[in-house]
Amino acid sequence: LRTSFRGVDMAKIGFVFPGQGSQKQGMLAELAAENPTVLDTFTRASEVLGTDLWSICQSDPDSSLNQTEITQPVLLAASVAVGTLWLERGGPRPAVMSGHSLGEYSAYVAAESLGFEEALTLVSLRAKFMQEAVKEGEGGIAAIIGLNYSELLNICNEITDNGDLVSMANINSENQIVISGTKIAVDKAIEICKHKGAKRAIPLAMSVPSHCKLMTPASIKFSEEINKIDFFPPKTQILQNFSVSHSNDLNVIKENLVSQLYSPVRWSEIMDFFEKTQITNLYECGPAKVLTGLVKKRFRDIEISSLSDYDALNTLKNV
Repeated sequence: LRTSFRGVDMAKIGFVFPGQGSQKQGMLAELAAENPTVLDTFTRASEVLGTDLWSICQSDPDSSLNQTEITQPVLLAASVAVGTLWLERGGPRPAVMSGHSLGEYSAYVAAESLGFEEALTLVSLRAKFMQEAVKEGEGGIAAIIGLNYSELLNICNEITDNGDLVSMANINSENQIVISGTKIAVDKAIEICKHKGAKRAIPLAMSVPSHCKLMTPASIKFSEEINKIDFFPPKTQILQNFSVSHSNDLNVIKENLVSQLYSPVRWSEIMDFFEKTQITNLYECGPAKVLTGLVKKRFRDIEISSLSDYDALNTLKNV
């Protein structure tokens, strides 16, 4: 079945690629049933890494899907598969793309700046180094909803100044921010945030405190590995998490991907850019609708849907 893309060329399209937290058991099963590309993509990924990733994400027999070293390559494969389906069905290339944390690697594969196999190797090493950087149980990560950037910054700075590191990891919107750091510091921040009136302040089930200074050792190891990999100038503009800007300089791209490990994901600013550049249609290329939900809550003039949704990929309504 070939989707009709009549009208898409009149739109200004953006792609977004999700990071950790979008994985779920059984993901992409419906798409895979009718589209061999999905299984083909996972087969290639499994051959590179020597692990049956499709079996893990469908049945999760050993409860490993949420382990960072499995989650990252699984999500890369899922996002690449969905993006490939769009192109196979005649969908036009987007004007701009961005990926949330891990999703940046999916974006560079989609922009033909990074080979799929090379990206799998990188994200696998990235996950390994991240996991090694902080002993299990010593790090923490939490979602804070209902406090603004300034309020949360003050809380994080006060706790850190007193000797326990915590900082903002994902700035998803003005009042939806993820923090990470030592478990002690994150626990303290949760209690203070509740006292200050946060609507929600909840720890997240993630095994690594991403995007904080605790990831500095991981970034040093990762820098050595990424410099062994060939990148090419992106064929589509990509906004990087670290800089909220696009670059064709391959050294800058690599440096920003390394810096991303210990720096916050500036997603709110990236979405501001999409709005200012008058993106009309935004598509989430991944197995869930996390980024879709963020955009819908904030922007009325941008149509967004997840291409993992069977109906969205096949009908592309309102385009």
